[in-house]
Amino acid sequence: MSSENRRGRGKRWLWLTLLIAAAVAALVTFRVGSRPSIQIEPEMPGIGRRTPITVQMTEPSRGLAKVKVEFVQGDRAEVLAEHEYEPRAAWKFWGPATEHESIEVEVGSETIERLETGEAVIRASAWPASTWLRHPDAQISELVLPVRLTPPAIMLRSRQHYVAQGGAGVVVYTVGESAIEDGVRVGDWWFPGFPPAGGGEGARFAFFAVPFDLEDPNQLVLEATDDVGNTGTVSFVDQYFPKPFKRDTIEVSDRFMERVVPLIMGNTPGAEDQGNLLDNYLWINRELRRRSAVRLVELAAASRQDFLWDRPFLPMSNAQVMSSFADRRTYLYQGREVDQQDHLGFDLASVRHADIQASNSGQVALARYFSIYGNAVVIDHGYGLMSLYGHLSSIAVEEGQTVERGQVIGRSGETGRAGGDHLHFTLLVGGQPVNPVEWWDSAWIRDRFAAKLESSFEFQP
Repeated sequence: MSSENRRGRGKRWLWLTLLIAAAVAALVTFRVGSRPSIQIEPEMPGIGRRTPITVQMTEPSRGLAKVKVEFVQGDRAEVLAEHEYEPRAAWKFWGPATEHESIEVEVGSETIERLETGEAVIRASAWPASTWLRHPDAQISELVLPVRLTPPAIMLRSRQHYVAQGGAGVVVYTVGESAIEDGVRVGDWWFPGFPPAGGGEGARFAFFAVPFDLEDPNQLVLEATDDVGNTGTVSFVDQYFPKPFKRDTIEVSDRFMERVVPLIMGNTPGAEDQGNLLDNYLWINRELRRRSAVRLVELAAASRQDFLWDRPFLPMSNAQVMSSFADRRTYLYQGREVDQQDHLGFDLASVRHADIQASNSGQVALARYFSIYGNAVVIDHGYGLMSLYGHLSSIAVEEGQTVERGQVIGRSGETGRAGGDHLHFTLLVGGQPVNPVEWWDSAWIRDRFAAKLESSFEFQP
């Protein structure tokens, strides 16, 4: 190659190198990040006690350099979250960078001091990457939200709320127009309110259960919540009757487990062998019992919002009480304690395969093999009030069927976790088992229930 050609090639490489250097210099000097996008997404239409807010920030070219979320009201601004990041170098078009950030904050009277009724601003700022020469301003987005701190009003309308441990009741009340949810809260249990027929604006009533293990009656409160989480509560119990429950001991034998365990496991989709007979029995007595309780709460949530009954509930005719409500049972195997559970119903026995009648009119919500109860029927009586009939030898009704008070729905048996032919019967309010004795008493229904509901419930003693 001639010297002239070598000089020509050298000039071309020089010019290429200079062009690359110029391009890099231009990138280093001028290539800032693109304008970030910002979305502010509140979970509630305003600010009350504690409003969750998610802020989404995106910058795909070089990544975010800094972000900040502030709460602004009047002349004060409070930083809720602030982060800095290392964006991609100006000459890089790929590699590590924070292109997207999601920030979750909570604002409200429980998180912001001196919060005032009126309006407030959620301000989100996002800075793109800069260069040594150019320092772009932050992209800013603001969302104005109303601040409401007054809970819904609650006015008690019914009187003389005398409740017993393990029992039930009804309360009638009125809520303010801002309420979107109301009812009775008892610890972790929630019993929703409903509008009574002809009750007027804001009129509500709620059935509630008193859990058998409730020791503090102060946990029984009326509650109303608005759309920003403000909650008002009112105590309403006038007198509380604690009730000691019986204790019982049950000896679990291999023969008994060999009879009931395979059938229950075989009729339970998804049941997994625990390795031996006793462990399978304990899984049934604990986990399967828990699952059935969850299912009963789900059934109550789908209950008809209507009174499907108007007469006292019927007990099983000519029956002997074998076990009563909320007996604390200790289970022994080969002389040692292996479990402890509460029996939340009545065990009633008559003759073998006795006719089982519907305790009141309603609609069949469940009619199939059901967990520890074996062949079972659950009847919906409206507004979350349900009756359960377990251990049946046969079922004479179908789900969705309307039944009348006293109608035969099946025959007694010993399916499920039963030691002999009998009926397991219980009543449930919102999925919580309650003592059926109250509902078998016409005077109790009249005085503690129908009298409070007045014309919205027509009771026939």
